[in-house]
Amino acid sequence: MLHTDIGNTGHLMVILAFVTALVATYGYFRAVRSEALSSESLVWKRFSRVAFYAHSAAVLGVVISLFYIIRNHYYEYNYAYEYSSNTLPLQYIISSFWHGQEGSFLLWIFWNAVLGIFLIFTNRSWEGSLMTIFSLVQAFLVSMILGVVIGELKVGSSPFMLLRDAFPDAPVFQANPNLVPKDGKGMNPLLQNYWMVIHPPTLFLGFATTLIPFAYCVAGLWRRKYSEWIRPALPWALFSAMVLGVGILMGAYWAYETLSFGGYWSWDPVENAVYVPWLVLIATAHTMISYKKSETALKSSIVLAIATFILILYATFLTRSGVLGNASVHSFTDLGLSGQLLIYLFTFLILSVYLAVTRWKEIPSTEKEISAYSREFWIFMGATTLCLAAFQVLFTTSIPVYNQIVEAFGFVSNVALPTDQIGHYTKIQLWFAVGIAVFSAIGQFIWWKKLDQSNVWDAFVWPSVIALLFTAGAIVLTEIKNPVYIALLLAAVFSIVANFSILIGVFKGNHKLSGGSVAHIGVAMMLIGILYSSGYSRVVSLNDTPYLISKDESFTKNNNKENKENLILFYNQPARMGEYQITYKGQRVEASGIPGYVRKDWVMPADVPYRVTAKKDIVQNGRKYAGKGDTLEISAENTYYEVEYRTRSGKVFSLYPRAQVNERMGNVLSPDTRHSAGYDLYNYINYAPDPTQEREWSKAEKFTVSVQDTFFVNDYVAVLDNVARVSDVEGIVLTSSDAAVKANIRVLGKDRDYEVGPTFMIKDGLVGRTSEVVEELGLKVTFTDVNPREGTFSFAVNTTQRDLIVLKVMEKPLINVLWIGTLVLVLGFVMAISRRYNEFAKMRDKGLA
Repeated sequence: MLHTDIGNTGHLMVILAFVTALVATYGYFRAVRSEALSSESLVWKRFSRVAFYAHSAAVLGVVISLFYIIRNHYYEYNYAYEYSSNTLPLQYIISSFWHGQEGSFLLWIFWNAVLGIFLIFTNRSWEGSLMTIFSLVQAFLVSMILGVVIGELKVGSSPFMLLRDAFPDAPVFQANPNLVPKDGKGMNPLLQNYWMVIHPPTLFLGFATTLIPFAYCVAGLWRRKYSEWIRPALPWALFSAMVLGVGILMGAYWAYETLSFGGYWSWDPVENAVYVPWLVLIATAHTMISYKKSETALKSSIVLAIATFILILYATFLTRSGVLGNASVHSFTDLGLSGQLLIYLFTFLILSVYLAVTRWKEIPSTEKEISAYSREFWIFMGATTLCLAAFQVLFTTSIPVYNQIVEAFGFVSNVALPTDQIGHYTKIQLWFAVGIAVFSAIGQFIWWKKLDQSNVWDAFVWPSVIALLFTAGAIVLTEIKNPVYIALLLAAVFSIVANFSILIGVFKGNHKLSGGSVAHIGVAMMLIGILYSSGYSRVVSLNDTPYLISKDESFTKNNNKENKENLILFYNQPARMGEYQITYKGQRVEASGIPGYVRKDWVMPADVPYRVTAKKDIVQNGRKYAGKGDTLEISAENTYYEVEYRTRSGKVFSLYPRAQVNERMGNVLSPDTRHSAGYDLYNYINYAPDPTQEREWSKAEKFTVSVQDTFFVNDYVAVLDNVARVSDVEGIVLTSSDAAVKANIRVLGKDRDYEVGPTFMIKDGLVGRTSEVVEELGLKVTFTDVNPREGTFSFAVNTTQRDLIVLKVMEKPLINVLWIGTLVLVLGFVMAISRRYNEFAKMRDKGLA
């Protein structure tokens, strides 16, 4: 049976949300136009307020409807089928909500609705003009999920489309239009990570908050309140910068934990598309602060506030239009919305630029000359550096767009993105980072110390000396030789010292004023963490043998780079790696209700998918969690590989890099990391046999021997030590009329001997045999026959590829400085936001904001 009622309800809510957004836009527009007639304006405001509340309620209805479909596994809906499955745990059911384009648009719409309601309640004096912009933006966003077809025109893509409507030509639906799949395709295994539960909502909240400074700015231009918009917009600009920055860094940490490229930032076009508006937003916040303090940089603030939101829309176009093609691993597939996205982008670009240009001469500006010893000059320098850094990334990232424009005019463009994108961006962005660190230090010093030409050099003596001494020590101890790295380290240390000295003085007077210094210290710490963890990351899994691991191109390119930087680890065979002795201990699975990981050879597949049966009692840390024969639920896609580390001092720990096997995505390998104060030990698997494939055993080789005879099995010497009668055989109940014997075979390995005990039995008059496997040697021995007359015993030996992994291990020095710096940055933002919002609230309550 098709559950069409919930889909029809959700689609109706989408239409209602679209209509009410348009109604609210018109109503608020009329309220602003009739402000001279206060009573009429008030009527329109009340009407529009109700319309926006109805819009928000409709948006909530859409959210509930879509989540209800996903949670209840209604696979007759394309969205639920594409992005969820029966086995996904609740947290990933939640994150599948924003897995696709429609769901992520809906998340953005939801945050805008929440923010709009908050603004209605907190700033009634700006409500009309502010909410006109807000409601219009909501109308455009909702149109992206409208899913209405008018003739040849398709408006939006509906999350409530039925699967049969998404694939109308599929034979299965032509034969049975009411077919409902029993399971969905499931979630991309890379996204099955707890960071994907919180990263997208945070990022889209950041997207949504960039609308607020933009809306205040446009409202100010519209109403000719050219400077008054700064005060209410400033705390929101800071909040938006904090949330968007946190969202970006959450994505970086997800990449560090999940992807196996060995880092957290790869300059992927989608990463760049979010990074660019964030840099411009930071610049916007600084110019707004400058204007609020000294009435300079008002025009810069207007330009940058507009640019930030337009860049967010441009980022949306880049990631959702399909223009990036295969240039990014993160971009969405094209749903045919590129035309709508361009209309959305150009509507607000033309509207805001028109207002800015037509009002430009009316915007007040200062005539006084800005001194190089003024705080305004250094804020301007910092903002300019941020914008130039953004432009460099934007220019290269937009190459696919340039190609599309050229081809639209009938020409051919073969301009490609740089082959080494990391090197291309990094070599330039490092110098911008040096400038940002230096300007953040000098700007804060001049801001608080009120320096001039007579005393400026004296003020910087001690911070400069301390920074030089520290950097010199770091050069000696960590062998930094790259001049760019030395410059960045010196600039970052100088920024920390200078801002810390300011922080001490400011904190003694009024700690609420110290948010800027705290945030700048956080940025400098992040730069140091990035410098060391990326610039001085060290491979420790060096292959010092003359043998190649693989002749595959991925291993042989760049002068056999991967052959030199990976180790082959055979099951239970220790290997030396620098200060560690490492041992591959076998495959593990994650079972529900059992802490840690369970040995894969302790369980066997059950008849039900994603279920296994325990082959023995499962005991962890002295506690029994499952008995022999119990059924356990596992994450079947995930196989973990335990790698045991032993240090020279005797310390032992294990890491569990992971392989995810998914029919849609193939094998996905994810790292595991050991965190310590000075560095992270980052390890991932470059190759492992497919854990879902059955082993292929060789044809049996047969041996007939007597006790104490030796024989050769797969290049190993084996000795039949003895054969003894046994009364117990695992998994088999023997009676008094049955008989069983067990062979004790000793296989002489390279480093130690291995005991093998296959059995031969007669049960209920029938012959039975059990095999025993030596995992370390890839041997399977079967006791096939007994000849009591001659005193001989027969065995069959099969061989297979030994269980192994190819492992890469890296040290990431001082990476924790990056993450700690992020927390310090957030703390600084929180302090600054609190201060600026309280200032605004006081003026608002006096009727001055």
